[in-house]
Amino acid sequence: MNRLRQKIQRDELKPGEVLCDHCTAKCCQYFSLAIDRPETAQAFGYIRWYLLHEYATVFTENNDWFLLVHSPCKHLGEDYRCGIYETRPQICQDYTTVNCEYDDGYTFDRYFETAEQVEEYSNARFHDYRDFRTPKPGLPVIQ
Repeated sequence: MNRLRQKIQRDELKPGEVLCDHCTAKCCQYFSLAIDRPETAQAFGYIRWYLLHEYATVFTENNDWFLLVHSPCKHLGEDYRCGIYETRPQICQDYTTVNCEYDDGYTFDRYFETAEQVEEYSNARFHDYRDFRTPKPGLPVIQ
């Protein structure tokens, strides 16, 4: 099956055509959940823990924090269509293409992919500049 889609602009849609006909189902490739904004070093430790798991990232948007899990829906077909469309969950039914991610210009305020990035951010925020990385090995002693 050909998984390539022709990318068009939203205003180029023909009558009766839907944006999903031209999309690779970005909205079905992950899910995100709001999390409490970290206010303590311990809270940042929890975020570090999230990022020690595969397929997890954390982002912020308008000062709100989110856990993002990169995992496609089990019912996403090779044609980028929903395999259970008629019985899909309510969250999917409520989703519209009005503000969807079809357009490529979107960026996050902050985006953390690794536990080390969160540690650096936390250290800077709390002025704790201890080095969390493995120490650089010293030079070998030659005798």
